[in-house]
Amino acid sequence: MPAFKSLAQADVSGKSVLLRADLNVPMKDGQVTDATRIERLIPSIKALTAKGAKVVVLSHFDRPKGKRVPSMSLAPLAPVLGKLLGQDVAFAGDCIGDAAQKVVDALKPGQVALLENLRYHAGEESNDPAFVKALASLGDVYVNDAFSAAHRAHASTEGLAHMLPAYAGLQMQAELEALTAALEHPKKPVMAIVGGAKISTKLDVLNHLTGKVDMLVIGGGMANTFLNAQGIDVGKSLCERDLAGTAREILKNAKANGCEILLPTDAVVADAFKAGADSAVCDITAVPADRMILDIGPASVKALEAKLAACKTLLWNGPLGAFEIKPFDTATMAIAAKAAELTKAGQLISVAGGGDTVAALNAAGVVDQLSYVSTAGGAFLEWMEGKELPGVKALG
Repeated sequence: MPAFKSLAQADVSGKSVLLRADLNVPMKDGQVTDATRIERLIPSIKALTAKGAKVVVLSHFDRPKGKRVPSMSLAPLAPVLGKLLGQDVAFAGDCIGDAAQKVVDALKPGQVALLENLRYHAGEESNDPAFVKALASLGDVYVNDAFSAAHRAHASTEGLAHMLPAYAGLQMQAELEALTAALEHPKKPVMAIVGGAKISTKLDVLNHLTGKVDMLVIGGGMANTFLNAQGIDVGKSLCERDLAGTAREILKNAKANGCEILLPTDAVVADAFKAGADSAVCDITAVPADRMILDIGPASVKALEAKLAACKTLLWNGPLGAFEIKPFDTATMAIAAKAAELTKAGQLISVAGGGDTVAALNAAGVVDQLSYVSTAGGAFLEWMEGKELPGVKALG
């Protein structure tokens, strides 16, 4: 696990703490539709205010590309954050300069402020030293609690850590500990489930995992590319036929590393990807030419449940089928339930992450029943690829 200092080691009494959060939450008509990321920030804020800190929350929102875009303002989040904290949260119309300084100066120990969207300034994403200095002038201590933005070497995720005493927030700490337990020092056997539409987006992940895990389950549209590479006709299914050679290379690497690749033996097929489409179960070698694979079949689910029951660690990124539309969510829901059952029984350490994965686990109602579910997308994938994350490295 990367070296970092925790909040328990931080002397913050009476000090202004710049707390980097990820409040890039789903919004519709100016209202937050999913407050998960805000909720996960609350423990760090409360830990800091309990120690007498003045907490200054920093975050980006969407991609305004260095310009003020009213629809990308963080202003609507201040009352949401305040309600969750049970106290008023001040809002500054900018994240640097007089507007920000005035709000920060008015804070008393135990109080909280939220500054405007960091990406209203081009210096955030370019990690401009002058912008970093302007941010740093607002605080005495820096805390990063935004693992989901840690794969970016931006001013607020990397630059600030070199300007002020730097610590990992409680969420960042929990994330790093969970990920270390799942891949760096796992209890074996280890299973990884990697789903999604295309292997082209997860080549580095697949190659890295073949050298790290005991079993690699390939689901979603990606499985079709591997099946096709082995000479199996997948009908009208989503398939990257031009990557057959790449798929075979991954299979070869897995075999050399002693990693068992698990692909479906049966499938749920349909004539179209839409609600109410006519569907049926067939053997994976008998997919009709005019149909597409939209989920793994019941025999594959049963076999996968048995394999999972023999594992000690599960790492999950990506659904097994087109879970957004019933009945093509069946396999993903079944494996989610099995993972939750094994975790609850103390037989499995389960770590999952990525946008579609979190949505699927929410749909299955098991998000709170796994060992750790990460809301990070890009950072989670880059960690799975074995890459060093700038925002984490800077805390060392």
